[in-house]
This record gives sequence, C-alpha cells and structure tokens, in this order.
Amino acid sequence: MTRTPGPLPTPGAVRPATPDDAGEITRLRSAYVLPEPLGEEWLTLCREQLAGRLAPGGDARAYVVDAPTGGLAACALGLVHPLLPGPRYPEGLAARVHVVATEPAYRRRGHARAAVSALLDRLEREGATLFELHASEEAAPLYASLGFASSPAMMRMTRLAPETAEGTA
Repeated sequence: MTRTPGPLPTPGAVRPATPDDAGEITRLRSAYVLPEPLGEEWLTLCREQLAGRLAPGGDARAYVVDAPTGGLAACALGLVHPLLPGPRYPEGLAARVHVVATEPAYRRRGHARAAVSALLDRLEREGATLFELHASEEAAPLYASLGFASSPAMMRMTRLAPETAEGTA
C-alpha cells in the first residue's frame, strides 16, 4: 500500500513504539522487509504477538517515526535475548535488529538512521552488548556507518515441519 506523502516528518521525531504500533510495524515488515507479503492470517498473528512483546516486560524494543498522514513513516524493531555472560557480554544480553523499514515516500530523509540509532541507544542502556542484523545490499552502508561489520562466521538455517512449510504465508 503506497501512502500519499504530506509534510515530511523530521528525523528527530522518532519515538518509542507502544503495543498500539504493532499493526503498523507488522505492515511495514510485510511490505518492505520480507521477500513476499504476508497473508491476513500471518499479519494478524504477527500483530498480536508483537503487541504483547512490546508491552512492559516483553522482549521487543522499537522506535518509530509517525507519518503526518497517519500510520508510520519508518520503524526499527529489535528483539532482546539472553546469552551466557562473558567479558564481551557482561550482562548476558544480545539484540537482533529484526525489522528496519521506511515507507518509500519518506526514504532518504534520515528516518531509518534516527530510529535505528534510538533503538541501539536504548538496547545499550539496558545492557545489550552484542547486536546482530541481516542487511540488504542497499542498507549495508547505513549499518556500517553505525558500527556494524560483516561476519563470515554468521550462518543461518531454517527447519520447518512439512505441514508448516506447506501452510499459507
């Protein structure tokens, strides 16, 4: 869904997300992050789970930029997870930056940088010292400028039960 741009929000207009933002974050993830959009069943499931995870005590942290015409112009979502502590992870906390998305009409205005920077600052204040993300080729320069580096050690695998793999997306 393409939104009609109004006045551009300023990068300083970033704010912490609330459970009420879960629907818009889920929509942006579906439209601009995933290889194909989610169906209604998956959108509903993701929205409901994310709302709970954004609530106090949840493991999700997000920052958003409101679009002047309603909805969100941009978002950055991180998921916090525990690690065994060590010298580089003294608090035993890591975070995966799970979603960074900007509506096309609001791109190249600093919104993603502002949202990711606010997210990283909060996660660091909470004790996270390891930050991970998967970067598109287009977004890699932004993340590199924020201090991320590629890691040849990172590997990935997905295992789905046969009935799950055949379900609707």
